[in-house]
Amino acid sequence: MTLLANTYRTLSGTKEIIEIPNKKSTQWVIYQDGKPKFYTDFYDLDIESNAMMNSLVLCSKRDIRDVLELLNKRNNINLSIPIITRLGYKKKIKSIKKEINLEPLPEKWLAYSL
Repeated sequence: MTLLANTYRTLSGTKEIIEIPNKKSTQWVIYQDGKPKFYTDFYDLDIESNAMMNSLVLCSKRDIRDVLELLNKRNNINLSIPIITRLGYKKKIKSIKKEINLEPLPEKWLAYSL
């Protein structure tokens, strides 16, 4: 999968964030322990974990960050979606295309009854 490694300058320093080119609101790169590890697309229902995330986020009308927080507590893991800056100031320094293989979220972490 070809993704963009964008480097931003913020008030707190420089950050590299992996982003999806032509991103839709249902596509996410999920980080584990500060590194990009998983990819989810809520409308790609061929993959079971994407269908489960569709149910957890879209059907139950929750924010993806809230769902990840619940998954973190339940499974003792550290999943997150990176935030470039909380203050709003950011400047893109460079952007590089990278070929990265990201897995879907493990089904054992997901359950319909969160």
